[in-house]
Amino acid sequence: MDNSNDDDDIIAAAQEGFLEEAGDNLRQFERALLEMEEDPDNAEAVNGAFRAAHTIKGAAGLFGFEALVAFTHEVESLLDEMRAGKRALSEAAMAALLQGRDMMGRLVAQTAAPADDPELATAAIALAAELRALRGPAAATSHAAAAQPLAAASADQEATWLISLRMGADAFRNGLDPVSFLRYLDTLGTAKVLAVPGSVPDLQALDPETCHLGFEVRLDTDADRQRIEQVFEFLQEDCSLALLAPTASAEEREALLTSRAGTDATARDELLSLWQQLAGPGAAPFIERRSEPASDRRGLQDERRGGPRERRGGDESRSIRVSAQKLDRLIDLIGELVIASSGAQLVAQQEQSPAFAEAALRIHDLVEEARDGALGLRMVPIGETFTRFQRVVRDVCKQLGKDVELQITGADAELDKSMVETIADPLMHLVRNSLDHGIEGREERLASGKPAHGRLALNAYHESGSIVIEVTDDGRGLNRERILAKARERQLVGEGVELDDEAIHQLIFAPGFSTAAEVTNLSGRGVGMDVVKRNIESLRGQIRIASQPGLGTTMQIRLPLTLAIIDGFLTRVGKVSYVLPLDLVSECIEIPKDCLQQPAQVTGHFDLRGEVLPYLDVGLFHGHPRGAEQRRSVVVVRDGTSRIGLVVDRLMGEHQTVIKPLGDVFQHIRGLSGCTILGSGEVALILDIPALLNMASRPPSSHSTSSLKSH
Repeated sequence: MDNSNDDDDIIAAAQEGFLEEAGDNLRQFERALLEMEEDPDNAEAVNGAFRAAHTIKGAAGLFGFEALVAFTHEVESLLDEMRAGKRALSEAAMAALLQGRDMMGRLVAQTAAPADDPELATAAIALAAELRALRGPAAATSHAAAAQPLAAASADQEATWLISLRMGADAFRNGLDPVSFLRYLDTLGTAKVLAVPGSVPDLQALDPETCHLGFEVRLDTDADRQRIEQVFEFLQEDCSLALLAPTASAEEREALLTSRAGTDATARDELLSLWQQLAGPGAAPFIERRSEPASDRRGLQDERRGGPRERRGGDESRSIRVSAQKLDRLIDLIGELVIASSGAQLVAQQEQSPAFAEAALRIHDLVEEARDGALGLRMVPIGETFTRFQRVVRDVCKQLGKDVELQITGADAELDKSMVETIADPLMHLVRNSLDHGIEGREERLASGKPAHGRLALNAYHESGSIVIEVTDDGRGLNRERILAKARERQLVGEGVELDDEAIHQLIFAPGFSTAAEVTNLSGRGVGMDVVKRNIESLRGQIRIASQPGLGTTMQIRLPLTLAIIDGFLTRVGKVSYVLPLDLVSECIEIPKDCLQQPAQVTGHFDLRGEVLPYLDVGLFHGHPRGAEQRRSVVVVRDGTSRIGLVVDRLMGEHQTVIKPLGDVFQHIRGLSGCTILGSGEVALILDIPALLNMASRPPSSHSTSSLKSH
């Protein structure tokens, strides 16, 4: 039977996992470097950067990604000297390490490419040479103990080590591949490997999940003991390892022989025969490192640490990676379950069976709990996205010659992972705009009485079922007159038309709009802000601007927490059902007399306990024919600081809503963000509250009463 396809699938899945883990470690590496730059004496930051680089190198070695191993080794070596206090952090070293981070990222991406990039290999060799030069003349001319394309050491620098390795019984169960670690030895020099005979039991007694492997290895290398031991660092809990150094004595060789073979003459002869095959005549003796069995060694380590330690008892072991496609499929199934539960409740009401109604309610409660749990699986903190901008702020400030402090708050606020990925690009554009256009240079800030260094703040918080993300700077603010003049020049605003500040600020989102005096490498071409707004609105979000001349600007993005399932409030207008996000509903009231006394119109205002509140008649707005006079209601909804009353015919109550996109034929209809399916099979429309708020603030003549009934 051909298992090649299965093997390919396993390898592909493992490499995909490598790419994900490498991405995480690269982010940790960059974050640690920026902490080092902020505080050069931060030893934990140096250790964190070293650990991240070492983990990337080790994982790359397991897959045979030699170019990545070779380059990362140079980064790791420079950090190791800093960690040991042999070299101080300089501006040149920090610049090289950050370039090294970018190169590591490119080499990681290269591992998934169908063919190697010669230009990338050349660039990696050149940057590796710069990293070695930073360690001094001796390092620049020494052997780089890594795979090609870095230079190899001469033969007279090498020494012969003998490595005795016995795997623990649980190695396979813990996801370890011993051969991968042995293959990695080739990055240190030349390795010859022999398996220990007799370590595998008979077929009848063989457990495929139990590891019975043992190896004796000859390694010709110029690496020292520490670097050889680091190869097996990830195997510490699952192997017994002994190294015999070139300078070891005969007594040390005998000690290793006894620890491995005991006093059994046959076993001793077999092991001596293996050593003879590996080393040849006159081989140097070895030195014992660890001789106790893996299980005994773990017990001793547990005693030294104050008690037994569960290998999989920590928080990390409770976390697993799940593909986004599987999560999406789970959310889809939960959505269908929500619809089916609503259908069961409807049938229970029609049958008027108390037992049936009670069972349907119990199912409803369980489905709601499952829904919340499933949605929680896709919720991730936005802090990871925020921290990526530390590097952006640093690099842009270096380019512009500005000194800007980045402040991050609300990093624990969570939103749907799919939205995190989509919102990253708009945030990038807003951050770069603030650094380039918003925050002034040092001289201009001092002249206006501000501190020499600017401040850029990223903040996130939850509010009314939404997540609010703010990008705030203390720069010069938006120039109202300049924006208005540019808009009139482009005929976006007619002469004599007066606009409030919010309307003027929204003009900067027009395609191709720019007030920059000159084009820079960062901005000024009028490309980007319209894309920012379009991307945010594609997530059913909105962006608002608050700016004060001379004091700064805040770009506020408001997004729903999820795009999949929400708690809704079901209403009815004519024969059509409409759903409002429940988190935005403030109260429901009987339609005020003020509205009844006014002639039929799409929008208007009424008095709500002394507050003038705008309203929008959903039926008139969407062109529903007005039926016989009946008792109507107003649903007061709030979005941020704005409120509006929506006039509907009937209030149907809470409803779990599975959001589905509208078809292309309905895309032109304003005020709708999607649809859902009710338990009866009827389609209900989901109202776009932010869009209705904007429409209610416009003059009545600007509204269209395009009807849904024609669709």
